[in-house]
Amino acid sequence: FKALVKILTEKKLVELGEIRQMAERLVMAGQDLNGATLVSKAWLDDAFKERLLKDAASAAAELGIATSNPNAPTILTVQENTPQIHNLVVCTLCSCYPSGLLGIAPSWYKDREYRARAVRQPREVLHEFGTNIPDKKQIRVHDSTADHRYLVLPERPEGTEGWTDDELKSLVTRDTMVGVSIPTVN
Repeated sequence: FKALVKILTEKKLVELGEIRQMAERLVMAGQDLNGATLVSKAWLDDAFKERLLKDAASAAAELGIATSNPNAPTILTVQENTPQIHNLVVCTLCSCYPSGLLGIAPSWYKDREYRARAVRQPREVLHEFGTNIPDKKQIRVHDSTADHRYLVLPERPEGTEGWTDDELKSLVTRDTMVGVSIPTVN
């Protein structure tokens, strides 16, 4: 598979980001992500966004969304991407992941190579996902644990002013909330 991807991208027949988006769409088809509800609400309501960044569990509870792991209490922290900062989530020990918000964890998130390299070489790892972060933008890596999970609040894409909640939700994916991709308007 890696050899095929390499050939296709070297010949400029497809970009890495397109392959990642297609794979994510196939895996996530038909799933309603509670995390996307939080993101779209934050994009539409500045007061909600402020509450979400300050106390994610309380803000999510306003919408009837539980953020804690049902098997063991966990804290959720939402990190906002800005023009100066891009956030990336990893669990370096195992694969701690807010599945109640993002759906089933992708296999790459559990992979030892991703878990190790995301901390040491985040810009290169993001590039491999087809996400190119400008050098002037700082990348912050957040290490999830069994007790503490993270979710990225992506930057709202330009050109989405006046969009409905459902239209905005359609831009938010599992990968944008982990930080390996950026929501885009097609």
